[in-house]
Amino acid sequence: MDILRAFAFPIALLVIFYFLLIRPQQKKDKKIREMRSNLSVGDQIITIGGIVGKVTKIKEDDITIEVGADKTKFDVKKWAIGNKVNVSEDN
Repeated sequence: MDILRAFAFPIALLVIFYFLLIRPQQKKDKKIREMRSNLSVGDQIITIGGIVGKVTKIKEDDITIEVGADKTKFDVKKWAIGNKVNVSEDN
């Protein structure tokens, strides 16, 4: 019985850490992976560096984006896409 009590606290801590730290991060990572795999040409995105642009071409792991008023194009890796911008039709 003493052995069971000795292991109950560390196991309880592991369970708490899993549900408070690990599980939410896994959900967030899955959501980001889904967003990156569902990108399409014409989507507005923000890179992890803060650059806002429009997707013009999608390859396996690379994406070409168009930024600025002069429509400069450059390639970024898919993992560098931080967020997809929701553009409303009201603007």
